[in-house]
Amino acid sequence: MSEKKIPYKIYLEESEMPKQWYNMRADMKNKPAPLLNPKTLQPMTQEELSSVFCEELCRQELDENTAYFDIPEEIRDFYKMYRPSPLVRAYCLEEKLQTPAKIYYKFEGNNTSGSHKLNSAIAQAYYAKKQGLKGVTTETGAGQWGTALSMACAYFGLDCQVYMVKCSYEQKPFRREVMRTYGANVTPSPSNTTVVGRKILQEFPGTNGSLGCAISEAVEAAGAQTGYRYVLGSVLNQVLLHQTVIGLETKAAMDKYDIKPDVIIGCAGGGSNLGGLIAPFMGKQLRGEENYEFIAVEPATCPSLTRGKYVYDYCDTGKVCPLSKMYTLGSGYMPAGTHAGGLRYHGMNPILSQLYDDGYMKAVSVHQTEVFKAAQEFARVEGILPAPESSHAIKIAIDEAMKCKETGEEKTILFGLTGTGYFDMFAYARYNDGEMVDYNPTDEEIAKGLSGIPQIPQNGF
Repeated sequence: MSEKKIPYKIYLEESEMPKQWYNMRADMKNKPAPLLNPKTLQPMTQEELSSVFCEELCRQELDENTAYFDIPEEIRDFYKMYRPSPLVRAYCLEEKLQTPAKIYYKFEGNNTSGSHKLNSAIAQAYYAKKQGLKGVTTETGAGQWGTALSMACAYFGLDCQVYMVKCSYEQKPFRREVMRTYGANVTPSPSNTTVVGRKILQEFPGTNGSLGCAISEAVEAAGAQTGYRYVLGSVLNQVLLHQTVIGLETKAAMDKYDIKPDVIIGCAGGGSNLGGLIAPFMGKQLRGEENYEFIAVEPATCPSLTRGKYVYDYCDTGKVCPLSKMYTLGSGYMPAGTHAGGLRYHGMNPILSQLYDDGYMKAVSVHQTEVFKAAQEFARVEGILPAPESSHAIKIAIDEAMKCKETGEEKTILFGLTGTGYFDMFAYARYNDGEMVDYNPTDEEIAKGLSGIPQIPQNGF
Protein backbone atom coordinates (compact mmCIF):
# COMPACT_ATOMS: atom_id res chain seq x y z
CA MET A 1 0.00 0.00 0.00
CA SER A 2 1.31 3.46 -0.87
CA GLU A 3 3.03 5.21 2.03
CA LYS A 4 1.09 8.41 1.20
CA LYS A 5 -2.13 6.68 2.21
CA ILE A 6 -0.93 6.05 5.77
CA PRO A 7 -2.45 8.81 7.92
CA TYR A 8 -0.57 10.77 10.53
CA LYS A 9 -2.73 9.14 13.22
CA ILE A 10 -4.31 5.72 12.89
CA TYR A 11 -7.41 5.00 14.98
CA LEU A 12 -9.41 1.82 15.15
CA GLU A 13 -13.17 1.84 14.77
CA GLU A 14 -15.13 0.89 17.89
CA SER A 15 -15.99 -2.46 16.30
CA GLU A 16 -12.28 -3.18 15.81
CA MET A 17 -11.27 -2.68 19.44
CA PRO A 18 -10.02 -5.76 21.34
CA LYS A 19 -12.62 -7.73 23.25
CA GLN A 20 -10.06 -9.99 24.92
CA TRP A 21 -6.70 -9.64 26.66
CA TYR A 22 -3.83 -11.89 25.47
CA ASN A 23 -1.80 -14.11 27.83
CA MET A 24 1.71 -14.62 26.42
CA ARG A 25 2.37 -17.52 28.78
CA ALA A 26 0.09 -19.74 26.73
CA ASP A 27 2.58 -19.59 23.85
CA MET A 28 5.79 -19.76 25.92
CA LYS A 29 7.66 -23.08 25.85
CA ASN A 30 9.53 -22.09 29.02
CA LYS A 31 6.87 -20.90 31.44
CA PRO A 32 7.80 -18.35 34.11
CA ALA A 33 8.64 -19.92 37.47
CA PRO A 34 5.77 -19.86 40.00
CA LEU A 35 5.41 -17.35 42.81
CA LEU A 36 6.57 -18.77 46.14
CA ASN A 37 4.99 -18.43 49.56
CA PRO A 38 7.53 -16.42 51.63
CA LYS A 39 6.92 -18.65 54.67
CA THR A 40 6.81 -22.13 53.14
CA LEU A 41 8.84 -21.45 49.95
CA GLN A 42 6.28 -23.54 48.07
CA PRO A 43 4.34 -22.36 44.99
CA MET A 44 1.54 -19.99 45.93
CA THR A 45 -1.98 -21.33 45.66
CA GLN A 46 -4.96 -19.25 44.57
CA GLU A 47 -6.33 -19.46 48.10
CA GLU A 48 -3.09 -18.06 49.56
CA LEU A 49 -2.90 -15.26 46.99
CA SER A 50 -6.54 -14.30 47.54
CA SER A 51 -5.74 -13.15 51.06
CA VAL A 52 -3.79 -10.29 49.40
CA PHE A 53 -5.34 -9.86 45.93
CA CYS A 54 -8.85 -9.99 44.48
CA GLU A 55 -10.03 -13.51 43.67
CA GLU A 56 -10.45 -13.09 39.90
CA LEU A 57 -7.09 -11.32 39.66
CA CYS A 58 -5.48 -14.31 41.41
CA ARG A 59 -6.94 -16.59 38.76
CA GLN A 60 -5.48 -14.41 36.03
CA GLU A 61 -2.15 -14.25 37.84
CA LEU A 62 -1.71 -18.02 38.03
CA ASP A 63 -3.18 -19.09 34.67
CA GLU A 64 -0.43 -19.97 32.21
CA ASN A 65 -2.48 -21.90 29.65
CA THR A 66 -5.48 -19.72 28.73
CA ALA A 67 -4.42 -17.64 25.73
CA TYR A 68 -7.27 -15.10 25.84
CA PHE A 69 -9.37 -13.64 28.65
CA ASP A 70 -12.65 -11.90 27.81
CA ILE A 71 -12.70 -8.22 28.76
CA PRO A 72 -15.94 -7.65 30.74
CA GLU A 73 -18.42 -5.36 29.02
CA GLU A 74 -18.30 -2.83 31.89
CA ILE A 75 -14.54 -2.45 31.39
CA ARG A 76 -14.89 -2.16 27.61
CA ASP A 77 -17.49 0.54 28.12
CA PHE A 78 -15.06 2.46 30.35
CA TYR A 79 -12.25 1.97 27.79
CA LYS A 80 -14.43 3.72 25.21
CA MET A 81 -14.00 7.01 27.12
CA TYR A 82 -10.34 7.18 26.05
CA ARG A 83 -9.69 4.24 23.77
CA PRO A 84 -8.72 3.46 21.11
CA SER A 85 -5.52 5.43 21.59
CA PRO A 86 -3.79 6.66 18.44
CA LEU A 87 -0.94 4.97 16.63
CA VAL A 88 1.06 7.94 15.35
CA ARG A 89 3.48 8.08 12.44
CA ALA A 90 6.28 10.39 13.60
CA TYR A 91 6.70 12.11 10.25
CA CYS A 92 8.10 15.29 11.82
CA LEU A 93 10.69 13.42 13.87
CA GLU A 94 11.74 11.42 10.81
CA GLU A 95 12.19 14.65 8.87
CA LYS A 96 14.18 16.25 11.69
CA LEU A 97 16.50 13.25 11.94
CA GLN A 98 16.76 12.88 8.15
CA THR A 99 16.48 9.12 8.59
CA PRO A 100 15.14 6.56 6.13
CA ALA A 101 13.54 4.77 9.10
CA LYS A 102 9.79 4.88 9.56
CA ILE A 103 8.94 5.70 13.17
CA TYR A 104 5.62 4.96 14.88
CA TYR A 105 4.54 5.43 18.47
CA LYS A 106 1.49 4.26 20.38
CA PHE A 107 0.34 7.22 22.49
CA GLU A 108 -1.29 6.32 25.83
CA GLY A 109 -1.52 9.82 27.34
CA ASN A 110 -5.04 10.77 26.24
CA ASN A 111 -6.71 10.42 29.63
CA THR A 112 -6.63 12.36 32.90
CA SER A 113 -4.22 9.92 34.53
CA GLY A 114 -1.78 10.86 31.76
CA SER A 115 -0.63 7.32 31.06
CA HIS A 116 -1.38 3.70 30.18
CA LYS A 117 -1.99 2.83 33.84
CA LEU A 118 -5.76 3.30 33.59
CA ASN A 119 -5.99 0.16 31.42
CA SER A 120 -5.30 -2.05 34.43
CA ALA A 121 -6.61 0.27 37.17
CA ILE A 122 -10.16 0.10 35.88
CA ALA A 123 -9.95 -3.69 35.55
CA GLN A 124 -8.64 -4.17 39.08
CA ALA A 125 -11.19 -1.77 40.56
CA TYR A 126 -13.96 -3.60 38.67
CA TYR A 127 -12.98 -6.98 40.11
CA ALA A 128 -12.66 -5.48 43.61
CA LYS A 129 -16.16 -4.00 43.36
CA LYS A 130 -17.57 -7.23 41.95
CA GLN A 131 -16.10 -9.10 44.93
CA GLY A 132 -17.90 -6.73 47.30
CA LEU A 133 -14.80 -5.05 48.77
CA LYS A 134 -14.86 -1.68 50.53
CA GLY A 135 -11.58 -0.43 49.09
CA VAL A 136 -8.05 -1.10 47.95
CA THR A 137 -4.51 -0.07 48.87
CA THR A 138 -1.60 0.43 46.51
CA GLU A 139 1.79 2.02 45.92
CA THR A 140 2.79 4.54 43.28
CA GLY A 141 6.12 5.84 42.04
CA ALA A 142 5.84 8.84 39.75
CA GLY A 143 2.12 8.98 40.46
CA GLN A 144 0.53 7.82 37.21
CA TRP A 145 -0.64 4.53 38.73
CA GLY A 146 -1.98 6.20 41.86
CA THR A 147 -3.80 8.75 39.71
CA ALA A 148 -5.29 6.05 37.50
CA LEU A 149 -6.41 3.92 40.45
CA SER A 150 -7.98 6.91 42.21
CA MET A 151 -10.00 7.59 39.04
CA ALA A 152 -11.07 3.94 38.77
CA CYS A 153 -12.03 3.73 42.44
CA ALA A 154 -14.04 6.94 42.21
CA TYR A 155 -15.91 5.46 39.23
CA PHE A 156 -16.86 2.32 41.18
CA GLY A 157 -17.30 3.99 44.59
CA LEU A 158 -14.32 2.30 46.30
CA ASP A 159 -12.00 3.73 48.96
CA CYS A 160 -8.47 4.21 47.62
CA GLN A 161 -5.35 4.41 49.82
CA VAL A 162 -2.06 5.23 48.08
CA TYR A 163 1.49 4.97 49.41
CA MET A 164 3.57 7.27 47.19
CA VAL A 165 7.36 6.93 47.04
CA LYS A 166 8.71 9.82 49.12
CA CYS A 167 10.96 11.42 46.48
CA SER A 168 8.08 11.47 43.96
CA TYR A 169 5.64 12.71 46.63
CA GLU A 170 7.93 15.73 47.01
CA GLN A 171 8.93 16.15 43.34
CA LYS A 172 5.43 15.72 41.84
CA PRO A 173 2.92 17.47 44.12
CA PHE A 174 0.38 18.04 41.35
CA ARG A 175 -0.04 14.31 40.70
CA ARG A 176 -0.58 13.91 44.41
CA GLU A 177 -3.34 16.53 44.26
CA VAL A 178 -5.04 14.86 41.29
CA MET A 179 -5.24 11.68 43.39
CA ARG A 180 -6.73 13.59 46.30
CA THR A 181 -9.18 15.32 43.96
CA TYR A 182 -10.48 11.88 42.99
CA GLY A 183 -10.86 11.00 46.67
CA ALA A 184 -7.69 9.02 47.39
CA ASN A 185 -5.74 9.21 50.65
CA VAL A 186 -2.04 9.70 49.79
CA THR A 187 0.82 8.92 52.20
CA PRO A 188 4.55 9.46 51.49
CA SER A 189 6.50 6.20 51.79
CA PRO A 190 8.24 5.02 53.87
CA SER A 191 5.99 6.35 56.61
CA ASN A 192 5.37 5.97 60.33
CA THR A 193 1.84 4.68 59.72
CA THR A 194 2.87 1.03 59.29
CA VAL A 195 5.14 -1.39 61.14
CA VAL A 196 7.18 -2.10 58.02
CA GLY A 197 7.47 1.61 57.23
CA ARG A 198 8.90 2.35 60.65
CA LYS A 199 11.33 -0.56 60.28
CA ILE A 200 12.55 0.72 56.91
CA LEU A 201 12.99 4.25 58.27
CA GLN A 202 15.07 2.86 61.10
CA GLU A 203 17.25 0.79 58.75
CA PHE A 204 17.54 3.49 56.06
CA PRO A 205 17.27 6.87 57.85
CA GLY A 206 16.62 9.76 55.48
CA THR A 207 15.80 7.45 52.56
CA ASN A 208 13.97 8.74 49.46
CA GLY A 209 11.99 5.51 49.48
CA SER A 210 11.43 3.02 46.69
CA LEU A 211 8.57 1.15 45.05
CA GLY A 212 9.60 -1.88 47.10
CA CYS A 213 9.08 0.10 50.32
CA ALA A 214 5.72 1.46 49.23
CA ILE A 215 4.51 -2.01 48.22
CA SER A 216 5.31 -3.36 51.69
CA GLU A 217 3.35 -0.60 53.36
CA ALA A 218 0.34 -0.98 51.07
CA VAL A 219 0.22 -4.75 51.61
CA GLU A 220 0.34 -4.30 55.39
CA ALA A 221 -2.37 -1.64 55.27
CA ALA A 222 -4.67 -3.90 53.23
CA GLY A 223 -4.21 -6.80 55.63
CA ALA A 224 -5.04 -4.62 58.62
CA GLN A 225 -8.47 -3.58 57.29
CA THR A 226 -11.53 -5.75 56.76
CA GLY A 227 -12.89 -5.64 53.21
CA TYR A 228 -9.68 -4.36 51.62
CA ARG A 229 -7.25 -5.91 49.17
CA TYR A 230 -3.94 -4.79 47.72
CA VAL A 231 -3.63 -3.96 44.00
CA LEU A 232 -0.40 -3.43 42.06
CA GLY A 233 0.31 -1.18 39.07
CA SER A 234 3.00 -3.25 37.34
CA VAL A 235 5.26 -6.32 37.72
CA LEU A 236 2.47 -8.90 38.21
CA ASN A 237 1.33 -11.08 35.31
CA GLN A 238 -2.30 -9.95 35.77
CA VAL A 239 -1.28 -6.31 35.20
CA LEU A 240 0.70 -7.17 32.08
CA LEU A 241 -2.35 -9.10 30.86
CA HIS A 242 -4.59 -6.01 31.10
CA GLN A 243 -2.00 -3.86 29.36
CA THR A 244 -2.01 -6.11 26.28
CA VAL A 245 -4.89 -3.95 25.05
CA ILE A 246 -2.07 -1.56 23.99
CA GLY A 247 -0.29 -4.06 21.78
CA LEU A 248 -3.49 -5.62 20.44
CA GLU A 249 -4.74 -2.20 19.31
CA THR A 250 -1.32 -1.39 17.87
CA LYS A 251 -1.09 -4.59 15.86
CA ALA A 252 -4.65 -4.22 14.56
CA ALA A 253 -3.88 -0.66 13.43
CA MET A 254 -0.65 -1.73 11.74
CA ASP A 255 -2.27 -4.70 10.05
CA LYS A 256 -4.91 -2.33 8.68
CA TYR A 257 -2.20 -0.60 6.63
CA ASP A 258 0.08 -3.61 6.03
CA ILE A 259 2.76 -2.22 8.35
CA LYS A 260 5.23 -4.63 10.00
CA PRO A 261 7.57 -3.26 12.67
CA ASP A 262 11.18 -4.40 12.64
CA VAL A 263 12.15 -2.97 16.04
CA ILE A 264 9.77 -2.62 19.02
CA ILE A 265 10.94 -0.50 21.98
CA GLY A 266 9.52 0.15 25.43
CA CYS A 267 10.69 1.65 28.71
CA ALA A 268 11.07 -0.94 31.45
CA GLY A 269 10.44 -0.53 35.17
CA GLY A 270 8.21 -3.31 36.43
CA GLY A 271 7.42 -4.31 32.85
CA SER A 272 3.67 -3.88 32.33
CA ASN A 273 3.75 -1.27 29.55
CA LEU A 274 6.62 -2.97 27.73
CA GLY A 275 4.92 -6.34 27.99
CA GLY A 276 1.57 -4.88 26.99
CA LEU A 277 3.03 -3.30 23.85
CA ILE A 278 5.04 -6.29 22.66
CA ALA A 279 2.57 -9.04 23.62
CA PRO A 280 0.83 -9.86 20.30
CA PHE A 281 4.07 -9.42 18.35
CA MET A 282 5.96 -11.62 20.82
CA GLY A 283 3.16 -14.16 20.49
CA LYS A 284 3.79 -14.40 16.75
CA GLN A 285 7.51 -14.81 17.37
CA LEU A 286 6.93 -17.48 20.02
CA ARG A 287 4.74 -19.37 17.56
CA GLY A 288 7.41 -19.09 14.85
CA GLU A 289 5.28 -16.89 12.59
CA GLU A 290 7.35 -13.68 12.53
CA ASN A 291 10.61 -12.21 13.80
CA TYR A 292 11.07 -8.86 15.52
CA GLU A 293 13.75 -7.10 17.54
CA PHE A 294 12.50 -6.20 21.02
CA ILE A 295 14.38 -3.66 23.17
CA ALA A 296 13.71 -2.95 26.85
CA VAL A 297 15.07 0.42 28.03
CA GLU A 298 15.77 0.96 31.72
CA PRO A 299 17.40 3.74 33.76
CA ALA A 300 21.08 3.38 34.57
CA THR A 301 20.21 3.99 38.22
CA CYS A 302 17.94 0.93 38.43
CA PRO A 303 19.30 -1.59 35.88
CA SER A 304 17.55 -4.81 36.88
CA LEU A 305 17.90 -6.49 33.47
CA THR A 306 21.35 -5.23 32.52
CA ARG A 307 23.06 -5.58 35.92
CA GLY A 308 20.74 -7.71 38.01
CA LYS A 309 20.49 -11.46 38.61
CA TYR A 310 17.80 -13.88 37.47
CA VAL A 311 16.82 -15.47 40.78
CA TYR A 312 13.99 -15.77 43.27
CA ASP A 313 13.65 -12.57 45.26
CA TYR A 314 11.12 -10.71 47.37
CA CYS A 315 8.83 -8.39 45.44
CA ASP A 316 8.97 -5.81 48.24
CA THR A 317 11.49 -4.30 50.63
CA GLY A 318 9.61 -5.45 53.72
CA LYS A 319 9.70 -9.08 52.51
CA VAL A 320 6.00 -9.73 53.12
CA CYS A 321 4.98 -10.37 49.50
CA PRO A 322 5.46 -13.62 47.55
CA LEU A 323 8.86 -14.38 46.06
CA SER A 324 9.16 -14.11 42.30
CA LYS A 325 11.84 -15.46 39.99
CA MET A 326 12.87 -12.37 38.10
CA TYR A 327 15.78 -10.19 37.13
CA THR A 328 16.41 -8.26 40.31
CA LEU A 329 18.83 -5.93 42.07
CA GLY A 330 17.66 -7.18 45.45
CA SER A 331 14.57 -6.08 47.35
CA GLY A 332 16.69 -3.88 49.60
CA TYR A 333 18.25 -1.96 46.71
CA MET A 334 17.58 1.76 47.09
CA PRO A 335 17.87 3.52 43.69
CA ALA A 336 18.97 7.13 43.41
CA GLY A 337 16.16 9.69 43.43
CA THR A 338 15.99 10.17 39.67
CA HIS A 339 13.00 11.75 37.95
CA ALA A 340 11.65 8.65 36.17
CA GLY A 341 9.91 7.54 39.36
CA GLY A 342 7.87 4.88 37.59
CA LEU A 343 11.04 2.98 36.64
CA ARG A 344 12.56 2.80 40.12
CA TYR A 345 11.63 -0.81 40.87
CA HIS A 346 14.26 -3.37 41.83
CA GLY A 347 12.87 -6.24 39.75
CA MET A 348 11.21 -7.15 36.46
CA ASN A 349 7.95 -8.93 35.57
CA PRO A 350 8.51 -12.74 35.59
CA ILE A 351 7.18 -13.21 32.03
CA LEU A 352 9.57 -10.63 30.64
CA SER A 353 12.40 -11.95 32.80
CA GLN A 354 11.92 -15.43 31.32
CA LEU A 355 11.69 -14.07 27.76
CA TYR A 356 14.84 -11.99 28.29
CA ASP A 357 16.70 -14.95 29.77
CA ASP A 358 15.63 -17.07 26.79
CA GLY A 359 17.04 -14.48 24.38
CA TYR A 360 13.79 -13.17 22.91
CA MET A 361 14.61 -9.54 23.67
CA LYS A 362 17.55 -7.38 24.63
CA ALA A 363 17.95 -4.60 27.19
CA VAL A 364 19.88 -1.34 27.43
CA SER A 365 20.26 1.20 30.22
CA VAL A 366 20.50 4.97 29.74
CA HIS A 367 21.25 8.06 31.85
CA GLN A 368 18.60 10.65 32.64
CA THR A 369 20.34 13.63 30.99
CA GLU A 370 20.43 11.87 27.62
CA VAL A 371 16.81 10.80 28.19
CA PHE A 372 15.68 14.39 28.76
CA LYS A 373 17.69 15.56 25.75
CA ALA A 374 15.74 13.08 23.61
CA ALA A 375 12.47 14.12 25.28
CA GLN A 376 13.11 17.75 24.43
CA GLU A 377 14.02 16.94 20.83
CA PHE A 378 10.84 14.89 20.48
CA ALA A 379 8.63 17.55 22.09
CA ARG A 380 9.90 20.27 19.77
CA VAL A 381 8.92 18.42 16.62
CA GLU A 382 6.06 16.10 17.63
CA GLY A 383 4.16 18.50 19.87
CA ILE A 384 3.81 16.21 22.91
CA LEU A 385 5.71 16.69 26.16
CA PRO A 386 6.58 13.09 27.08
CA ALA A 387 6.82 11.58 30.55
CA PRO A 388 10.38 10.89 31.78
CA GLU A 389 9.62 7.16 31.76
CA SER A 390 8.43 7.16 28.13
CA SER A 391 11.42 9.24 27.13
CA HIS A 392 13.71 6.28 27.76
CA ALA A 393 12.02 4.57 24.80
CA ILE A 394 12.24 7.78 22.75
CA LYS A 395 16.00 7.95 23.36
CA ILE A 396 16.60 4.47 21.96
CA ALA A 397 14.11 4.95 19.11
CA ILE A 398 16.13 7.99 18.02
CA ASP A 399 19.35 5.99 18.33
CA GLU A 400 17.91 3.21 16.17
CA ALA A 401 16.71 5.74 13.58
CA MET A 402 20.18 7.29 13.43
CA LYS A 403 21.70 3.86 12.85
CA CYS A 404 19.39 3.56 9.85
CA LYS A 405 20.64 6.93 8.64
CA GLU A 406 24.21 5.65 8.79
CA THR A 407 23.48 2.33 7.07
CA GLY A 408 20.70 3.42 4.73
CA GLU A 409 18.35 0.72 6.09
CA GLU A 410 14.62 1.50 5.93
CA LYS A 411 13.57 -0.16 9.16
CA THR A 412 10.18 0.38 10.74
CA ILE A 413 10.54 1.38 14.39
CA LEU A 414 7.69 1.19 16.92
CA PHE A 415 7.87 2.50 20.47
CA GLY A 416 5.48 3.08 23.33
CA LEU A 417 4.77 6.64 24.41
CA THR A 418 3.20 5.63 27.69
CA GLY A 419 2.22 9.06 28.97
CA THR A 420 2.68 12.80 29.20
CA GLY A 421 5.11 14.83 31.30
CA TYR A 422 3.01 17.86 32.16
CA PHE A 423 3.22 17.05 35.88
CA ASP A 424 6.98 16.51 35.61
CA MET A 425 7.95 20.13 35.11
CA PHE A 426 10.25 20.13 38.14
CA ALA A 427 12.32 17.52 36.30
CA TYR A 428 12.28 19.51 33.06
CA ALA A 429 13.27 22.63 35.00
CA ARG A 430 16.24 20.78 36.51
CA TYR A 431 17.32 19.72 33.03
CA ASN A 432 16.81 23.16 31.45
CA ASP A 433 18.71 24.85 34.28
CA GLY A 434 21.65 22.47 33.87
CA GLU A 435 21.15 21.10 37.39
CA MET A 436 20.28 17.52 36.44
CA VAL A 437 23.05 15.02 37.09
CA ASP A 438 23.55 11.40 36.12
CA TYR A 439 24.31 8.67 38.56
CA ASN A 440 25.80 5.26 37.90
CA PRO A 441 25.49 2.79 40.78
CA THR A 442 28.87 1.39 41.75
CA ASP A 443 29.56 -2.33 41.62
CA GLU A 444 29.64 -2.21 45.42
CA GLU A 445 26.13 -0.70 45.58
CA ILE A 446 24.79 -3.31 43.19
CA ALA A 447 26.51 -6.05 45.17
CA LYS A 448 25.02 -4.74 48.42
CA GLY A 449 21.53 -4.94 46.98
CA LEU A 450 22.13 -8.42 45.59
CA SER A 451 23.53 -9.61 48.92
CA GLY A 452 20.02 -9.47 50.35
CA ILE A 453 18.64 -12.04 47.91
CA PRO A 454 17.21 -14.94 49.95
CA GLN A 455 19.36 -18.03 50.23
CA ILE A 456 16.90 -20.57 48.90
CA PRO A 457 17.07 -23.23 46.15
CA GLN A 458 16.76 -21.32 42.89
CA ASN A 459 15.75 -24.30 40.77
CA GLY A 460 13.33 -27.17 41.00
CA PHE A 461 10.01 -25.50 40.11
